[in-house]
Amino acid sequence: MKNLFDVSKLQLAMQGIMIWCVILIGFSGPISVALDNVLMAIIFIGALFSFRGVSRTVVTHPVARAGMFLFIALFVGMFYGSAPIKEALGILGKYADLAFISIYIFALGNELDSRRARHAFMFAMAITLVISSLVGLGLIPVMSWMSPGTVASDPAIFQGHDTQNNLMTFAIFLALLEWRDATDRGKRIAWAIFALLATLNILFMVQGRTGYLTLILLLGWFGWSTAARELKKRGKSVGWKQGTFILVAMLFLAMISFFSSARLHDRVEKAITEFHEWGPSDGKATPENSSIGVRLDFYTNTLKIVQHNLLIGVGTGGFPEAYKQQVQSKDVVLTKNPHDEYLMISAQTGVIGLILLLYLFYTLWRYAPLLPTPFEQDAAKGLVLAYLVNCLLNSALMDHTDGLFFAFMSAVLYANLKIGKKA
Repeated sequence: MKNLFDVSKLQLAMQGIMIWCVILIGFSGPISVALDNVLMAIIFIGALFSFRGVSRTVVTHPVARAGMFLFIALFVGMFYGSAPIKEALGILGKYADLAFISIYIFALGNELDSRRARHAFMFAMAITLVISSLVGLGLIPVMSWMSPGTVASDPAIFQGHDTQNNLMTFAIFLALLEWRDATDRGKRIAWAIFALLATLNILFMVQGRTGYLTLILLLGWFGWSTAARELKKRGKSVGWKQGTFILVAMLFLAMISFFSSARLHDRVEKAITEFHEWGPSDGKATPENSSIGVRLDFYTNTLKIVQHNLLIGVGTGGFPEAYKQQVQSKDVVLTKNPHDEYLMISAQTGVIGLILLLYLFYTLWRYAPLLPTPFEQDAAKGLVLAYLVNCLLNSALMDHTDGLFFAFMSAVLYANLKIGKKA
């Protein structure tokens, strides 16, 4: 009996440690890859002590189950591709966050812990915002511990500029939802100031084009969801007039941002120029400094790989060699990553993997209305919208920070989903 009691106490202790480590992932994710890895190792050990509970979560929770389905497809892909097992395992490890969704959901089943985890992320983004703004304004110099690409004209502090802008965009969206729900005047002012300063940081300081798109999209979704809830209180619904107004407001906001931010204006114009200059049929090599041109080369050549391996793909980890063979007679830039998650998944696991990826997004969207609060419901759909765009322009789930954040925030928002309800 004593041994059983000791084992039970150890399990409870490890579960408590695991919960706090999951909460801390919200803080470490935007800041430190090294700390992420330490925390994830501890979380994995804690999950072994709670194996039954985590397994039950995989079976019963639709979001955990959908994430695991995609991870299993990638796992199976290791065994039929041409990639050496070491390389295949390396790529599978980059998608491990999909398997960790179930662990995070199990750990954050308490509503207080979910809120703590969300606020840990917002605290990390507040630190990022302050330091980034100070560097961008020239008030403090670039330091050795900052991201290797950090410069005063592009103050991405802990991550690359695309990743920082992606995270900051979602932090703005969460801040607006917090502002909407806050009853305390001081909190409303604080959340509004954060959202405003973070928006200025994205538009006028940090050069991440994906963030520009997701910012406009999430601001539009915030306006739409907020208007819909206000009208519902009055017994009305969003009609074509309100929808048109919100669409026009989004376009107006985009135009103001475009013409007021020289940084955004230059980045958009450069993208348009590179798009027009790209021409795979003219026989000329795409210049390596043409970001859009190189990406379009990635997309077109990867589509051919998918076309030739439509059902199950080339296997997990097999993309680099498949791409090399596809372009062996062409003067193009080689890549290990097409910078598009839909293409990356399709190339490795075929249409089966693509369907499972879309099923994951569909599951998140389908069950969002069953979450306990309007905050969680609107935030959950915002997460889907953000990653639909992010995955179109980046291999977001394979990227360490973006993939970790997706798994973490999915758990934060869906951990308290009432499984017994029907969507």
